[in-house]
Amino acid sequence: MQSNDYVIRLHDDPLSLDASAWNRLLDAQDAPTPFMRHEYLAALHASGSAVPGSGWAPQWLTVERGGTLQGAAALYLKSHSYGEYVFDWAWADAYQRHGLPYYPKLLGAVPFTPVPGSRLLARDDAARDALLLGLRGFAQRAGLSSAHLIFLSDADRAACERAGWMLRENVQFHWTQRAPQPYADFEDLRSGLQREKRKKIAQERRRVAEAGVSFEVHQGAAIDEWLWDFFYRCYTLTYRAHHSTPYLTRAFFSAMARTMPEHWLMFVASRGGQRIAASLIALDPERQVAYGRYWGAVEHVPCLHFEACYYQPLAWCIANGYQRFEGGAQGEHKMARGLLPVRTWSAHWLADARFASAVEDFLAREGAGVEAYLDELNERNPFRTQALP
Repeated sequence: MQSNDYVIRLHDDPLSLDASAWNRLLDAQDAPTPFMRHEYLAALHASGSAVPGSGWAPQWLTVERGGTLQGAAALYLKSHSYGEYVFDWAWADAYQRHGLPYYPKLLGAVPFTPVPGSRLLARDDAARDALLLGLRGFAQRAGLSSAHLIFLSDADRAACERAGWMLRENVQFHWTQRAPQPYADFEDLRSGLQREKRKKIAQERRRVAEAGVSFEVHQGAAIDEWLWDFFYRCYTLTYRAHHSTPYLTRAFFSAMARTMPEHWLMFVASRGGQRIAASLIALDPERQVAYGRYWGAVEHVPCLHFEACYYQPLAWCIANGYQRFEGGAQGEHKMARGLLPVRTWSAHWLADARFASAVEDFLAREGAGVEAYLDELNERNPFRTQALP
């Protein structure tokens, strides 16, 4: 397909794309993350984690001019809404009640990864607009109900707004290093919180310590196959506890160890000489950002989740000069542990004008509610006024 002098192509095999060209384009964006690297996305596909059989059929879009990659987007035909963390189940239900198919829909996302960042990889605004045009054109020709882009960067959100897509607002919780006087250590961070928050954290950490739990930290290539095996056992147990099935296969983590080792940090908890839990943190060493991803335990210890997923990673971030720690989807409880609310954005296009109008009205009301929620959260800021980051 051609749009002006751009050549727009669809690819159903992510492994067929030039990884180096993709990654160079990613590095030029306003909000690159490790999760949009070709190695990460290709591993999701090659490992059987995000494939047509699991409801993620790749339809990656590229924009070329003169044989040079100008834009790219990781798109999927979805047969459900699992693994997205932007919830449109009610929209699907409304379509079904009216006898219309909502699935398959077109989704631009990193599968199973609620991390904000660049989704429309483009050399400039013109190429980004061409990506959106090609995306919508494909959805129309294929007779799809809708197209969605989730956890957008600022540049992506602006492009979607220019193109008339509907924007949706949500909330996550992130920790940011204090400026201009950075936290010296975790205790310095804790001391800046309000009294009841300081007390709660101290109690939680004391319960873990008194249970005889200690931690090992493993980074990069030091995470060997035995540790990955142990982590994966913990990871699957977390899903089993929620009567669910893990999204990611063991082969995916093997690919991460092989192709992106520098992007992983693992905290392993032990008691009585036996390893009992693990949390996995993704790292962006270049931009000094860490991302809480997965955790699990083979036995229950009160408050161990908080220690493994928040206190240990935050202490590590401060000690290693990291500037931000993103705690993942949802979780108002994270505020009491020093993570503050931030907005996240998604964009949506619906083919049916009647449903588009109804969803637009819903999003306006939902957006007002999100703004009120943010105001409420900001009034409950966990930091003492003089200690705000």
